[in-house]
Amino acid sequence: MAVNIASQFSADIEAYIADQTLPLTRKQLVAYQFGDPLDLPKGRGTTYTATRYNRVPLPFAPLSEGVPPVGETMTITQVSATAQQWGDKITITDVAELTIKHPLFQKATELTALSVAETLERNTMNAIMGFTNVNYVNTRGARASLVAGDVISPHEVNRAYGALFTNGAPRFSGDEITDEKVKADAGGAMASDSPRKMPHYVGLMHPLVAQDFRENSTVVTAWSYSDINRLYNYEAGEWGGIRFCLSNMVPTFTGFTNSAAGITYTVGTAGSLATNATYYIIVTGTDSQNQYESQIYGVSGANSVTGPNGSIAVLTPSTTGYTYNIYIGTTTSPTTLGLTASGPSTGPLQGQAVQLPPATSVVITGIGTAQTPPAPPASGVTVYPTFIFGRGAYGQVMLDDVKFTYLKEADKSDPLNQLRVIGYKVFYGTLLQNTAFAMRIESTSAFSASYG
Repeated sequence: MAVNIASQFSADIEAYIADQTLPLTRKQLVAYQFGDPLDLPKGRGTTYTATRYNRVPLPFAPLSEGVPPVGETMTITQVSATAQQWGDKITITDVAELTIKHPLFQKATELTALSVAETLERNTMNAIMGFTNVNYVNTRGARASLVAGDVISPHEVNRAYGALFTNGAPRFSGDEITDEKVKADAGGAMASDSPRKMPHYVGLMHPLVAQDFRENSTVVTAWSYSDINRLYNYEAGEWGGIRFCLSNMVPTFTGFTNSAAGITYTVGTAGSLATNATYYIIVTGTDSQNQYESQIYGVSGANSVTGPNGSIAVLTPSTTGYTYNIYIGTTTSPTTLGLTASGPSTGPLQGQAVQLPPATSVVITGIGTAQTPPAPPASGVTVYPTFIFGRGAYGQVMLDDVKFTYLKEADKSDPLNQLRVIGYKVFYGTLLQNTAFAMRIESTSAFSASYG
């Protein structure tokens, strides 16, 4: 008996593609908003400098009759930030726009808008890693000393609040002047009896670290009562005068051994490294999405270049989804990038040992731009920073606000109108206004992003 089965007619099947595209993963963007807005006028260069007049010492003793005091000398402190231009674009062809089911130009516009917001957030996170006040949980002395189980606790948060308040860091929703009066009938609330307007510091916390914090029963109770009083996007709750916001864009750092990653070092004679010198190398891995240096490999052993024309070939790790940076120096703490022909061919990092592909032999031929790699955690340990700060800790210096371009018409460079370009640019920088107003706590987590 003849039976006609579906596979005989596969050429006559019309493929179905849903009209609606699938959603992207969410990014919690919280850091950029807490920077004070600062305008840099056009025509005044790219450096923004802020000045602080320091307090004068209080008098030590009362006046003597008829004798004027010696008086005090006024001093100032200045901090500066340099605005940089950031931007990107997406180019699509007319053929793609004509033949693809979903509206490519519209989707490119949406993705460009996401890129702007996430770039500003990522850059702010990188900038506030410059807060110089750091506590490591369980009184560990350094990032490399943290071990599994060193999770954040109320003790660490209380210690942070105590330090900031003792140092006089201004709080949000309060501390506007030094003699601020409090309402006796509001439990100390300033200007209002609403808990939403209580003076507070702000904490930025990775979601996994927040889950460590939730393991404490006292915190669970406090956060359940503060749910109705949230002020900020992605706020988890208030604890001890600090309102914590969650963000999956908080950077993380994981330590790796060179041997497990397959990194090798081969001394050669194809560059300009000094002869009869010893060099040390550190490799870091940068994730391809947010571009954080999140994988930190151990420092190499001594690589002795005998020359002439010394070089060192480095085999990068094989982990996909990452590009790699190579640092080189004459001490075990290198603070410069290497030079290599394998680096970018254009841009400010042209020729530097950055954005290198995995499982590739890269020849380091010289000493490049000064740059310090992130401090390495212990092998197999992932470290999470939590930022806690007061009002005025940092600001966003804006020279030129975000501008979008939508190029859809023919011109001399594209006379047949074959290309559509969606792009943006912004000229700005983040200024650390007062590092005494901020700190970070570094910890590990009992949780991970995997579902195992």
